[in-house]
Amino acid sequence: MAKRTGEKYDAIIDAAVRVIAEYGYHQSQVSKIAREAKVADGTIYLYFENKDDVLISLFNEKMGAFISDVETALGEVPSAVEQLRELIRLHFEYLESNSQLAIVTQIELRQSNPEVRKQIGLILKKYLNVIDQVIQRGVEQGLFHDDFDPRTARRMIFGTIDETVTSWIMKDCKYSLKDQIEPITKLFLKGIGK
Repeated sequence: MAKRTGEKYDAIIDAAVRVIAEYGYHQSQVSKIAREAKVADGTIYLYFENKDDVLISLFNEKMGAFISDVETALGEVPSAVEQLRELIRLHFEYLESNSQLAIVTQIELRQSNPEVRKQIGLILKKYLNVIDQVIQRGVEQGLFHDDFDPRTARRMIFGTIDETVTSWIMKDCKYSLKDQIEPITKLFLKGIGK
């Protein structure tokens, strides 16, 4: 298997986002992805075992880059309240700027087989850990109450952000996700903030 870097690899990942967003995961044949990436069908198999591997790699690449950007941005924000706001802003801006990726991550990943969902869960765990760190920091800074279950708070935060993006997609992206940043931040802070 070829090294998972380079122009062709990136072209395949980006093509997979476009094809899966347009046709849905189950209707997205490897040949369609190859055609969109402007590579031969066999080239895909130099980098990926199968279509499931393409989907897992796509999520790993895109989510991995996003998590890295979030960690860097949050490292520059001392207050946990502002970190929470920044986390929501980055999440919404990232997906609003690429509605095709939003469709893939919010809709198509959830229709995949159990093994794909398991691999996606491992990748997503890194993001959930970032949310956990924000919550813990808020408690340590005395900005968030300490009498709640942090796992429940994490599920509440991620679930609300996730559902907001899914609703936006289901409404054909007709409004700005960025307009939701302040209302959702305030909602969270009334629940966990002091």
